[in-house]
Amino acid sequence: MGLSVVVLENDPGVAQSLAGGLSSHFHSVQLTRSKEELRERVAKSRPEVVILDMEHSRLSDILSLHTDFPLLPIVCTHRVPDDDLWIAAMEAGAADVCRTGDVQDVLHAALRSMAVAKCAVA
Repeated sequence: MGLSVVVLENDPGVAQSLAGGLSSHFHSVQLTRSKEELRERVAKSRPEVVILDMEHSRLSDILSLHTDFPLLPIVCTHRVPDDDLWIAAMEAGAADVCRTGDVQDVLHAALRSMAVAKCAVA
């Protein structure tokens, strides 16, 4: 079975762009439309990483997801490089935060976060 990722991105164009960039390294890229659908997919398919749009999520959503799935890397995206918000996201449990439109950075963050998570388990 190949690697999988679950993505929650509010902008359909950005979601498709992320899916295209991630599909070269992930066997399964699952796009979701809501936080509830994201949680259902995570619980069901146990992906290696989650990509979460911070602009339509609260820090409490990141914390809750991290608490319920502590070994699951969460890579957050945001359009505006706001250091304070990004630090708060990482304190809530995000493994990394990337600019929304930078598909290569999101891909590298996802792969790097997965590698760190695997080392932590070993």
